[in-house]
Amino acid sequence: MAKEKVVLAYSGGLDTSVAIKWLQDKYEYDVIAVALDVGEGKDLDFVQKKALQVGAIKSYCIDAKALLAEEYVLPALQANALYEGKYPLISALSRPLIAKILTEIAHKEGASAIAHGCTGKGNDQVRFDVAFTALAPELKIVAPVREWAMSREEEIAYAQQNGIAIPIDVDNPFSIDQNLWGRSNECGVLEDPWATPPEEAFDLTASLKDAPDEPETLEITFAAGKPVALNGESLPLDELILQLNKLAGAHGVGRIDHVENRLVGIKSREIYEAPAAVTLIAAHQELEALTLTREVAEFKPIIEQKLSQAIYYGLWYSPLTSALKSFISETQKTVSGKVRLQLYKGHVQVTGRVSEQSLYQMDLATYTKEDSFDHDAALGFIKLWGLPTEVHAKVNQNENKQSLLEKAKPDVKETVQS
Repeated sequence: MAKEKVVLAYSGGLDTSVAIKWLQDKYEYDVIAVALDVGEGKDLDFVQKKALQVGAIKSYCIDAKALLAEEYVLPALQANALYEGKYPLISALSRPLIAKILTEIAHKEGASAIAHGCTGKGNDQVRFDVAFTALAPELKIVAPVREWAMSREEEIAYAQQNGIAIPIDVDNPFSIDQNLWGRSNECGVLEDPWATPPEEAFDLTASLKDAPDEPETLEITFAAGKPVALNGESLPLDELILQLNKLAGAHGVGRIDHVENRLVGIKSREIYEAPAAVTLIAAHQELEALTLTREVAEFKPIIEQKLSQAIYYGLWYSPLTSALKSFISETQKTVSGKVRLQLYKGHVQVTGRVSEQSLYQMDLATYTKEDSFDHDAALGFIKLWGLPTEVHAKVNQNENKQSLLEKAKPDVKETVQS
């Protein structure tokens, strides 16, 4: 009788390597390992071979950088998505992509289950489980790390007993996740929100003391809300993001120290590095300021906040997210043009923006003789705009009639010129 198959999200690290053997021992599954390169610079050949060496019956390795950039990062960028105003949704964007590819492979391979290496304490378990349920509710979900309850020492011993090679960075004090949109870092000394993050906690960004002493200017070109060129060079979105990570990271741009509210109900101190995300969001916001009408510009942040929450909460495949993304997409039709920025010592400063769809009209804004604004129309506008306030004041004129001068009388001094 053929064994049931399980598709495992495989990173090549200790947890998911042990998970291959554990899934075989615990559930007698045939394990199909799936590794994705989402921009962290993973050696896919090594990961693929390691999965087979550990015991997987098949090992997939997929370069998913372009998919992540186009289908997941881009909608978030167009929404200027920052969870709690700080976190650019790094891991939260890659999880629904990984889930989608795993479910497609599960259907292709005739698997009955799908597995991930998340713990029972973080957000990612929710993101994976909810995404799997939305995409393939018929598949069983297995979370070995959440189930086995082994300590780190027990896990290493299990690996040694089963001939599983232990990664050289197994004693790394930090827990790191990375993709092309940025890098997240937690655990170790970072768990203390009072502790200053050590420099070894950072990888994508230079410290301010090591950043160049001269600012660097760059230009980003957008077409319908999508970055399409960097300094005049047309680039696929994933390549543009990766190049910008290097450029902005060299200036120390993109360090984020965030005490956030996790979905599972606890607070967590996270260190993020997102040079490209911070730079592109700043540029995109400024171009929107030039091209969106006041009413859209005032309402869009409400949708942005809700979409950021939905993504963070693992609801990428919910009807709510689909509806919010549709609104965001509609607003981007006129967001085209160029933005000039300056990078310097951890800061991004927009120094110019231009667009053929610009709603900024020089003849209306200028105070020179070229001014075409109808000043005479202002009086009538002010009269109508202030009418509700005027009516309220007249109706309630007997209330609060004590003047400010009377309230301040002991301190009022009058000087009379003789």
